[in-house]
Amino acid sequence: MPHTTTMTVRLPAPVKARLEQLAKSTDRSKAYLASQAIQDYLDVQEWQVQAIQDAIREADSQNPVFYDHEDVQTTLKKLTAKRRKTA
Repeated sequence: MPHTTTMTVRLPAPVKARLEQLAKSTDRSKAYLASQAIQDYLDVQEWQVQAIQDAIREADSQNPVFYDHEDVQTTLKKLTAKRRKTA
């Protein structure tokens, strides 16, 4: 079992009620659900921050690659049309 620690969190009453209801419905503890929610949130936020940092590094590099918005839209429309024809 991984090492765990205790943390106190203040929640708005409606959020606490929703958590209690979900815990009851899923037969899981509130602590388990809160821990899972925090882990999921961190995964998404860390990924997003890393993607932004990577994009900034690319933009600041010697030979950054940029694409015109309209060109991207045109390419995506062509790819979508091809997929629809083959589906």
